[in-house]
Amino acid sequence: MIKQTLLGEFLHEADSTRKLLKAIPDSALDWKPSEKNWTTAQLASHIAEVYNWYESTFNQDVLDMGSYQYDKGDISKAENIIAKFEENVANAQKAIENSDEANYMNEWKMLAGGKEIFPPMPKIQVIRGFLYNHLYHHRGELIVYLRATGNNVPGLYGPTADDKF
Repeated sequence: MIKQTLLGEFLHEADSTRKLLKAIPDSALDWKPSEKNWTTAQLASHIAEVYNWYESTFNQDVLDMGSYQYDKGDISKAENIIAKFEENVANAQKAIENSDEANYMNEWKMLAGGKEIFPPMPKIQVIRGFLYNHLYHHRGELIVYLRATGNNVPGLYGPTADDKF
């Protein structure tokens, strides 16, 4: 029951993320709001990467970021970021579909080289916070990036100022 709810939200939100990533023109990829921020390409690539964490989060009780490896590929073109997103989304969907709800209350923790980064918590809390909400946060940032670079923003939960009424 919980798995079906997570999967339904995942599929709906993956479609929204896809629309947002497809709205990024190559001309905006190098833009960033300040020296402290990522470029649009780096932010979009991170959004795609979050989907790469589903398999380890759903199927393991520990994720050690100290040994984590991820090949983001060539992020100089938006189409490459979208291709990586599609690859990661397909794998993430399989991870949800193949997950066992009996493990959702297992204690989960994130390490970096053996040191705890976050306090241990139930896996379902990590799924909602670390995977889902974390992604929504970065999508909001990306919307601001699109607006700041003069690009249209697709509606995710209804029309935006760019939509004709």
